[in-house]
Amino acid sequence: MKKDIHPSNYREVVFKDMSNEEIFITRSTVAAKDTIEVDGVTYPLVKLEITSTSHPFFTGKHKLVDTAGRVDKFKSRYGDRKKK
Repeated sequence: MKKDIHPSNYREVVFKDMSNEEIFITRSTVAAKDTIEVDGVTYPLVKLEITSTSHPFFTGKHKLVDTAGRVDKFKSRYGDRKKK
């Protein structure tokens, strides 16, 4: 195997799905501002709005995930179209 082919910041990182609080640990070089402690070990934390544990394609359930309030903003702007 070739030496020095991996970046120097390749380490274990926690990815957290903010819609259902699921976490998983994998190796990555992604920049993370936050940290989290899992089983007594501190890891960099990357927050995600949607992952395979909450996406309707993978779960088989049609669930609307709206963490930024986009649906409410749309409804307030355009109202309910079914009333007509």
